[in-house]
Amino acid sequence: MSENCLFCKIIHKEIPSEFLHEDDICVVFRDINPEAPVHLLVVPRKHVRSMNDIQKEDRDIISHLFLVAKHMAKEQGVNESGYKLLFNVEKGGGQMIFHIHLHLIGGWKK
Repeated sequence: MSENCLFCKIIHKEIPSEFLHEDDICVVFRDINPEAPVHLLVVPRKHVRSMNDIQKEDRDIISHLFLVAKHMAKEQGVNESGYKLLFNVEKGGGQMIFHIHLHLIGGWKK
């Protein structure tokens, strides 16, 4: 856990948040500033600052995030209509919280 990391504090329940999914590898909760009707964050429990900091030993975590996102898309009813999966990397790539997280974004009307 990184002391000043917002997502670490949420994961450790120091900051309240409703988890839509929780397992030993990640948690899922709604983005507080949604860009779409469905905007979830899939966040690993392990603190990794950025995708630039991913190591080979983290590959199972990353694949797990995608599998959980697929499950959550179905649960949220956007799996057939379509959705985006997005990692923002570093400040120039739009990363605002420096703890990797996968955005699941969808639910727009056709």
